Amino acid sequence: MRAVRNESAMKLLKVKTARFSRVVEKCGKPQAYTLWQKPAADRHFQAQIKKNRVVTILKSESGTDFGIVGFKQRKGATYLVFPKSLKRFADMRIVGIDWSRVRE
Repeated sequence: MRAVRNESAMKLLKVKTARFSRVVEKCGKPQAYTLWQKPAADRHFQAQIKKNRVVTILKSESGTDFGIVGFKQRKGATYLVFPKSLKRFADMRIVGIDWSRVRE
């Protein structure tokens, strides 16, 4: 019975991962983007989302940062805009975020 309880408490990721350094290597150095208005009203940001250039950075339960390609509106999320499309990383979790490689 104890083994069953431990198994259900442990989560396994079913998604592939990509290193942030590889994403930067393929798609260029990103720029942090601050939303000063509602995302739907920000035409520049909407254009970047349609071109698949936005990554949403979230914190995991353990406190480490990870990214998801696309715009996910969440409290405490950070958004990065890349110069090239991120389509090849679309269904991946981006790990190993190196904030020194982000343009101000």
